[in-house]
Amino acid sequence: MGASTEWRDITYETTFEGEIRGLLRRRESDPRCTVEELEGTLRHLYILDGAAGCGRGDLQDTVMAATIAAYEHFIARWKAETSATE
Repeated sequence: MGASTEWRDITYETTFEGEIRGLLRRRESDPRCTVEELEGTLRHLYILDGAAGCGRGDLQDTVMAATIAAYEHFIARWKAETSATE
């Protein structure tokens, strides 16, 4: 892997892991945190991502992609847990 792209991978992984940790803490400590609320945030992130033509750079694109992926992953995992216990 070239040094010119390695920063993207590091940034993506760091952001993804940080978002997952934050979502876990939020789910554990905030009784108002629901799948539906997180899905609303994810919809908002999709809208922001669609506005990428407003001059975001590679760093912001990488952070946004990792953030969206973390929300998608977290929501899917939470839904799977919920359906398994029903």
